[in-house]
Amino acid sequence: MDVYIGADYRGFEKKNHLVQFLKANGFNAIDKGTYEYHEGDDFNDPAIAVAKEVRENLGSFGILICDSAHGVTAQANRFKGIRAAHCHCAESAQLAREHDDANVLCLSAHFMTNDEEMENIVRTFLQTNFESFERRIRRINRLDEREDYD
Repeated sequence: MDVYIGADYRGFEKKNHLVQFLKANGFNAIDKGTYEYHEGDDFNDPAIAVAKEVRENLGSFGILICDSAHGVTAQANRFKGIRAAHCHCAESAQLAREHDDANVLCLSAHFMTNDEEMENIVRTFLQTNFESFERRIRRINRLDEREDYD
C-alpha cells in the first residue's frame, strides 16, 4: 500500500520517524517533503503534494504533520476527493476511516509527544476499513459539492 507523507518543519522529525516505521511494517512510504529542516517553512507545500498524490492514486493514503494539524487538514481538504481527518487518538482514527472513509491522516507535532501512541494511531488508520453503509456513502459524496475546484 502506498502512503504519501509530508510535514512542515514542526513535523519534520516525526515524519522521518514515521517513514521508517511504515517501511518496517511493509508499507510503501513515499516522502513528499519537507526534505530538510527549515524553521518557519510553510505547511502548505507538503499538504498540497500529499493531497494531489492521494487524489491521483486510488487506494493510497496520506499522512500530514504540522504543529497543530489544523493547517494541513484545512489545506488537504481543499482538494476534491480528499477526506483529511485530524486524529488525536486511535479511536478517532478508527472512526475517521469507518465512518468517513478518510484518506489522509493529519497529526499534531505539538500534541503528539509519544512515538508509540503516534504509531498506534497510524497503524489503526491504515488497517481500518470503511463501513460502506448507504448513509455514509451519501454523506461522503456530498463533501465534494462546491462551486469551484482547483
